[in-house]
Amino acid sequence: MRTSLIKPSIWQIAFALLIGVFGISMAAVFVRLSSQKTGLNGIGFSLFLSASRLIVSSLLIFPLWKGLSQVKAQPGAFVYSVIAGICLAIHYVAWFLSLSYTSIAASVTIVTTNPIWVTLLYWILFKQKPMRQTLLGIFLALLGALIIAYDGAITESIIADNPLLGNFLALIGSWVYSLYFLAGKEAQNKGLSTGIYAVIAYSSAGLVLLPLPYFFGSGYTGYPTIVYLYIFLMAVFSQVIGQTSLNWSLRWISPIIVTLAVMFEPVFSKYIRLHIFWRDT
Repeated sequence: MRTSLIKPSIWQIAFALLIGVFGISMAAVFVRLSSQKTGLNGIGFSLFLSASRLIVSSLLIFPLWKGLSQVKAQPGAFVYSVIAGICLAIHYVAWFLSLSYTSIAASVTIVTTNPIWVTLLYWILFKQKPMRQTLLGIFLALLGALIIAYDGAITESIIADNPLLGNFLALIGSWVYSLYFLAGKEAQNKGLSTGIYAVIAYSSAGLVLLPLPYFFGSGYTGYPTIVYLYIFLMAVFSQVIGQTSLNWSLRWISPIIVTLAVMFEPVFSKYIRLHIFWRDT
């Protein structure tokens, strides 16, 4: 149970958040590179990328299922994990699809507006009124994100096919991502370890998405080899390392703080594009 765990230091939590945000920031670049390599976009290809990322991630952490029989969790823990997985599946579909219609900067900025929705949900569901310092932090984070989005909208306007649709899809992705964090917090509060929670959530999300590409004229074969490499890198860095680091942080701090950290994703994503891949994606 959680009460038997030794709480990590604030520096350990901050390091986990840093690793988590950097990891998830790489996903947008891999999605855009996959789209550029194949010349494909739209819901079928987005579903293929989303499902493949989650399926590979689930396979990578599959050994954790062995510990499921030893779990002594409170009622509802597994239900919250499955709900989190469903929300994660919807998040990836909406967000990956948004990257086909709007710029990376705009999409990532909108999809990381989670602090607003998490704060509102906490206020409505748990009657926890946000402190002024929290509201100030959200405002400053949003201001910085908007500046990045404006800059990105100018430099990437040539590849934004339908910004309004893309931005709306990113907003849907943000809403369900907020629910994902809240459900994950509750699942771990009820006694699940981060590893067990992650394997349930990621596997649930993968199972939800598994058949969907076939219903939208896509599939899992016939793509260039490099695309499968991008998917594998997404699974390792963005999902297993990135998402799981954020989920671990949820055990110890408020999801509002975690989602505030996630707002640095546009900054890291832009840095990765310009300084690691050496080209505008």
